[in-house]
Amino acid sequence: MALKGKTLLVTGGSGGIGEAFARAFAHEGCNIVFNGLGEPAAIEKLRAEIAQQNGVEVVYHPADVGKPDEVEAMIASALKQFGVIDIVINNAVTRHYAPVEAFPVEKWDRALAVNLSSAFHTIRLALPAMKKQNWGRIINMASIHATNLVKDRIDYMTTKAAIVGLTRAVALECATTGITCNAIAPGWVLTPHADGQITRQMAEKKQTREQAIRELVDIRQPSRRPIMPAEVAALGVYLCSDAAANISGGSLPIDGAWATT
Repeated sequence: MALKGKTLLVTGGSGGIGEAFARAFAHEGCNIVFNGLGEPAAIEKLRAEIAQQNGVEVVYHPADVGKPDEVEAMIASALKQFGVIDIVINNAVTRHYAPVEAFPVEKWDRALAVNLSSAFHTIRLALPAMKKQNWGRIINMASIHATNLVKDRIDYMTTKAAIVGLTRAVALECATTGITCNAIAPGWVLTPHADGQITRQMAEKKQTREQAIRELVDIRQPSRRPIMPAEVAALGVYLCSDAAANISGGSLPIDGAWATT
């Protein structure tokens, strides 16, 4: 357990891929700081469960990562408690569906703040302590939609493409240190967001859940199976290992060969 005793900060960690990251890194012995949306009782249950199962410290911070001052407060709190944030995973995301000419300005600004600027702020605030110890891992969540585009999702596609650029820039600046920065670009992951798509498909086409998943996957991923959050988290754990010390500046696909189509 080479990561035992290190501290992970994951944004958007109260469900889906973010929760999978929190669980996977806690299993490796990391202390966890997470934020995210949800009912307070459910969040506390998740926090306590991860802590109890893994014997680590797990802290929830209610920061709205779309607001720089709240990101700063979250980072300051984590640094005060743990001294350093060894691993940062920028996973928080928001999205809206509309064509460009009808896209609400406030939704665009919110997407830039949550999907992109929050990553910039967590990185800039966590880097000094990482550099002091000459070790750190930064993972930014990109997407298949950074490269393979669809209509009416300009906020998501733009910010995910920009995340890849941010990743490369940080990796270059940290190239002579023990800090790496990479992006992970998933395809169709079986998350709560995907569950919404599945439910709509079931209602519209009178399908079972299994039939809806099969059709939704088949039109996207040549592998013909969904990506599981735990698979994404496992890739993240590998990127934080000593074996991945020379992997930096990459955008690693986990998409069932979708990017090849």
